[in-house]
Amino acid sequence: MKKLKYFLFLLLIAIIGTSIYIAVQPNDYEFSRSRTIQAPASLLFNKVNDFKNWLQFSPWLEQEPNANLTYGETTSGKGASYSWEGAILGEGSMETLATEGNTFISQRIYFIKPFSSESDIYWNFEPSENGTKVIWGMEGEQDFMTKMYTAFAGSIEKNTAPDFERGLFKLDSVAKADMQKYSITVNGVTQHGGGYYLYNTASCKLDDVESKIQEMLPKVTDFATANNITMAGAPFVNYIKWDEANNAAIISCCIPTTEKVITTDSGILTGQLLPFKAVKTTLKGNYTNLDEAWDTARNYIPQNGLEFAENGPVLEVYPTDPKNYPNPADWVTEIYIAVN
Repeated sequence: MKKLKYFLFLLLIAIIGTSIYIAVQPNDYEFSRSRTIQAPASLLFNKVNDFKNWLQFSPWLEQEPNANLTYGETTSGKGASYSWEGAILGEGSMETLATEGNTFISQRIYFIKPFSSESDIYWNFEPSENGTKVIWGMEGEQDFMTKMYTAFAGSIEKNTAPDFERGLFKLDSVAKADMQKYSITVNGVTQHGGGYYLYNTASCKLDDVESKIQEMLPKVTDFATANNITMAGAPFVNYIKWDEANNAAIISCCIPTTEKVITTDSGILTGQLLPFKAVKTTLKGNYTNLDEAWDTARNYIPQNGLEFAENGPVLEVYPTDPKNYPNPADWVTEIYIAVN
C-alpha cells in the first residue's frame, strides 16, 4: 500500500511538473523561410494569390493530392478562400485577409482536425538582383493544448518549416516552367498593309544582331517620344540582308508612323513599306525561341508551294513590350516573310 501511495505521489509530481513545463512555454510563435527565385515578382505573386494554383506547389497537397478541396466564391485576392478534407491532411481552411500588388499577401489558416487551431500566414515578394526574394512566414498563439503537443513533438517551426522550404522549392520549379512555355503558330498567307516608318540602320555580324537591336530600337522609340510623333503600331525589325556565308547582316529598327515624318536627326530616317503579300508566323514566348520560329516560317513556304519574294520585306514585329509583360511566356513576336 505504501508503495502504491509513493508511486501515486511521484506520478502526481510528474504531472504537476509536466503541466508547469507546458504552461511556461512561449505563448506565441513566429518563423519564416525564404528563397530567391529567378522570376518576376508579379508572376510569383499571382501564382500564390490564387488558391487554385496551390495544387502546383503546396507541400501538403503534394502529400495527399486526392484530398477533397472546396473553393470559395473567389479564389484570389482579399476574401479568397478554400478548404480541404483528407485522411492525411485532416480538415481545415484558409482565407486571404489582404494583399498589396506584387509585394505582400496576408492569410489565415484554420485547422479543424486532427486538432483545432488557427495561425496567420504572410508572403513577402522583394525584388533582388537575381530575381525575387520570396519570404513565407507563419505566426500565431499557442494555447495549452498546442503547447502540450509541441512540448513532446517539437516546436511548430521544427515540424512545419521543412514544408515551407519544400513549398518554396516547388514554387521555384513551377515559376521557371511557366516562363519557359511557348508556342509557334503559322497563321498562313496574309496581306501586310505597309506604311510609313522611322528607322535607323546598321550592319553587323550575325552573332551581334540581338545586341544591336537592343541598342538601336530604343533610340528610335525615344526619338518618336521626344518629338511627340504618334506611333501607328508595334515596333519592328526589317532584316534587309542575312548572309550566313559571310557572317553578315544589315538590319533596320523601325517604328511605324501615321504619316511621313521629315526628320532632322541624321541617325533617324523615314521609310515606307508598300503593301505586300506575306506568310505570317506568331511566336508566343521568350525571344530565345525565335530561331525555331524562323525555321518554322521559312520551311512553311516551300512546303506549301509558295515562293520567297526576291528582295521582299522580312519583318520581326513586337506587339508586346517586355516592360509590361514580365513573364516571357506572354511575349508575342510576329514574323512576316514576303512571298510571291
